[in-house]
Amino acid sequence: MKRLAVAFLLLFSFLASAQNFEDRWSGFFSYVSVKDISEGDNKVFVGAENAVFTYDLSTKEIKTLSTVNGLSGDFITTIHYSETYKLLVIGYENGLIEIAIDGEENILKVVDILEKQTIPPNKKRINNFNEYNDKLYISTQYGISVFDLAALEFGDTYFIGDGGSQINITQTTVLEPYIFAASVSDGMRMAMVADDDLIDYQNWTTILSGGFSAVEKLGTELYAANYSNTVFRFTPDGTTTNVQTFASNIQKFRLADDLLTITTNKSIQSYSEGFVPEGSVSNVPGYDLDLLSGYAFGSNFYLGTAEDGLLIVPFTSNQPTQILPNGPIRNRPFAIDASPGQLWVSFGEVDVDFNPYFPDGLLSKRGISHLKDTLWTNIPYKDLDAAVGGEPTDLLKVTINPLNPEEVYMSSFQNGLLKIKDEKPTILYDESNSPLDRILVPLPGGGTADAGIRIFGSHFDPQGNLWFVQTKADEGLIKLSPNGQFQKIDITSVVANPLKELALGKLALSRENNVFIGSNSNGLLGYNPRTETFNKLSDGAGNLPSTSVRALAFDAQNQLWIGTLQGLRILYSPGGFFEAGETPETKPIIIVENGVRQELLFEQSITDIEVDGSNNKWIATANSGVFYFSPNGQETLLRFTKDNSPLPTNNVQDIAIDPFTGVVYFATTQGLVAYRGTATAPSDNLDNVHAFPNPVRPGYYGNVTIDGLTARANVKITDINGSLVFEETSEGGSVLWDTTAFGKYKVRSGVYLVLVTTNDATETKVSKIMIIR
Repeated sequence: MKRLAVAFLLLFSFLASAQNFEDRWSGFFSYVSVKDISEGDNKVFVGAENAVFTYDLSTKEIKTLSTVNGLSGDFITTIHYSETYKLLVIGYENGLIEIAIDGEENILKVVDILEKQTIPPNKKRINNFNEYNDKLYISTQYGISVFDLAALEFGDTYFIGDGGSQINITQTTVLEPYIFAASVSDGMRMAMVADDDLIDYQNWTTILSGGFSAVEKLGTELYAANYSNTVFRFTPDGTTTNVQTFASNIQKFRLADDLLTITTNKSIQSYSEGFVPEGSVSNVPGYDLDLLSGYAFGSNFYLGTAEDGLLIVPFTSNQPTQILPNGPIRNRPFAIDASPGQLWVSFGEVDVDFNPYFPDGLLSKRGISHLKDTLWTNIPYKDLDAAVGGEPTDLLKVTINPLNPEEVYMSSFQNGLLKIKDEKPTILYDESNSPLDRILVPLPGGGTADAGIRIFGSHFDPQGNLWFVQTKADEGLIKLSPNGQFQKIDITSVVANPLKELALGKLALSRENNVFIGSNSNGLLGYNPRTETFNKLSDGAGNLPSTSVRALAFDAQNQLWIGTLQGLRILYSPGGFFEAGETPETKPIIIVENGVRQELLFEQSITDIEVDGSNNKWIATANSGVFYFSPNGQETLLRFTKDNSPLPTNNVQDIAIDPFTGVVYFATTQGLVAYRGTATAPSDNLDNVHAFPNPVRPGYYGNVTIDGLTARANVKITDINGSLVFEETSEGGSVLWDTTAFGKYKVRSGVYLVLVTTNDATETKVSKIMIIR
């Protein structure tokens, strides 16, 4: 009966193959935080926060694996490379396991633990992998699961707590004839590894009490670490000998080359059998060590840092080599902005109520990142601070000057407005050097609290003026002219008590250069600079579904798309917003699905709206990924979620579009990815029509882009004999050709002519594409 009682909890493997998205997507993940390291076949395998990279010790080549290659984008906890089976196994916080097989493109997803109903969601964390005799012993928060590496399927699961309960196992090791399991609080447990009945908890013996963070064999000896950071030698009969107590927290035990590597958060050391020290590193020139993982093999230490990627330090010297894939400074971008060939990223953070002390009660002090062409430049926070002599905390908005793309402004939701010129921070506008005032908020018991200078939304007008807003200030709308002059505008006619407003948010300018402002609790605000008048839609007026307006964008028809905390609205006639005595009205978009009329994006929390060169709309949401709609919203052209795209999460905070290439960037709470769209901004003429890649070489299976087009240009492609193989009318400034003859078959090698005619037939252009099969 006892066996029957646990048998229903066995895991039966379900493998799914994840799609590779490299043909249309790019991933821009940060690899600075190294959670775990493995090695094999002369390569180092590095598990970063939610992506992986490999470093070839012979060729020095770095390769990355991310959601674009089929990884989930979830939070990685541990990795293991099997030299025997040429498999990289990746374990996650949520219980997911993914397997990358050498030489194969797709990633295998093992969802048994993730989807197991009898295991609580908070007990599915994968803590460690231990390979022994073709089996992978998986240490988890509920116990131990066994995975057959040859068959790629689960075997038994061991619940080895008292009475067969679930206990948190940190690591296992095998010293024949025993298997040892270290637990967080339920002692060190032992069983005969060859026992066919290890699912019976009574076949496991507790040999030591207490909690253990690690266990590993070293030759014929066993070593463990407790949560007092003491390492001791122990025997199967429970005899222990303290061998060393470390001054900082022990992170991991790892075994390679007959060396036990012990990593603490401040040091790494290796020991041979008998616990004989073979080397250590506690101070690396140029780096302030904060370690999460480590390994020692091949006469080198491999240090997995929290902020500096992988450091390789030889046993014989203290000179580090940093191994870090090109990428941004961290994986939680809050705001992005793009112009041709570049992207700027900031990493400030607020919660849904715009609390800047989220999530840990501290202001976010984080650097910024800049992608230019294909190269990332990262500016750490300490360099920002030093450059401007202030504290540019909580950078929530990025705005590139369209008239001078080398000039960028970032909004600090605590300390003012940061200006960057030629990739260098130059000034932080605050109370010491500008008319911006720090706001003091009265406290209920008397006195005041400093609410800082909370800058958020900003937008350039065609004359080069930067319009931006300051939350909690009476003069909350501000214009900064190109020559550095500030003009502050009182908003109390539409925001009666600015101190109670949690955030004045994003800005948008109409064709008439009227300024529209989203707010957290006062709805939609509008300002007409010519008449110096305000108006607002709030508290149910104008059909807004929520007074919390989170996204604004004007489209090519000068219609204002409004994203709120609870849905989407359109202001079709923004010119009438300021007419005296009128209450402007926004309207939902009503679509028909399966014969039923419904509101587009009903009650969706919208975080951003961007309009591309074809007047289509990209809309980001906090919970449902990204939508791509036709100009009037009646057709959903694309829908991207975590399940069908490289988005690492459905929480998308910002979108930016490169108007020249059509690349669409998505900033999510778990990383940055980009989709190679086709809707570039149309050109005024056909002088710069070109196709890429050109030539199309063997092995390339993607699309050819023809860009530099005018609006609604006709594009025809023929072979050298004049036979038509493709025809399309451009929506924006580019079209894609899949190198087929009207989708039927791939065209043969040869030269193909691209014939482009403007919509009014007044201009033509001929180009050529070489196809090499």
